[in-house]
Amino acid sequence: MNRAHHEEFREYVSTRGAMLLRAAMQLTGDRTEAEDLLQAALAKTYLAWDRINDRSAMDGYVRRAMVNTQISWWRRRKLEIYPTDVLPDQPVDDHTRRSELHDALGRALDRLPRRQREAVMLRYYEDMPEAEIAEVLGVSVGTVKSTVSRAVAKLRDDTELEHDFAAEEPVDAPARPS
Repeated sequence: MNRAHHEEFREYVSTRGAMLLRAAMQLTGDRTEAEDLLQAALAKTYLAWDRINDRSAMDGYVRRAMVNTQISWWRRRKLEIYPTDVLPDQPVDDHTRRSELHDALGRALDRLPRRQREAVMLRYYEDMPEAEIAEVLGVSVGTVKSTVSRAVAKLRDDTELEHDFAAEEPVDAPARPS
């Protein structure tokens, strides 16, 4: 790989690395495994960099490399659980609260004006820098900053969102002594 391509790859990783790490976290569920998975996928991408003509499809290429690598790792794992006649008791994570949070946040974002919603999604979900958001939306960097700031302020003041997360005592909690 020539020096120009090496620098181009380095710039890509520094710009999109955080977003790609989040995608790896979705695949693995563990930060350490996600970092390993991303590193393996980026190594494969680095080796194929000269053959990839469409740089705009790079995120998809890296994600596909992560998925393929994760599948390969999963297939290679040895059987870690051995069948027995007795099943051990194990606590199960309750993801209800996380799902409720996701739904409530989605409803709150839907209540924002279109431009504010787009700016927030690009900034916090896609982790794009303000200059890149400005380019995508066709506005100035200052407009992006003020739009995101106003959107976050609206989300903070959203009474419906506040109602969704009001601290309630669990139903089966014992009554407090007086």
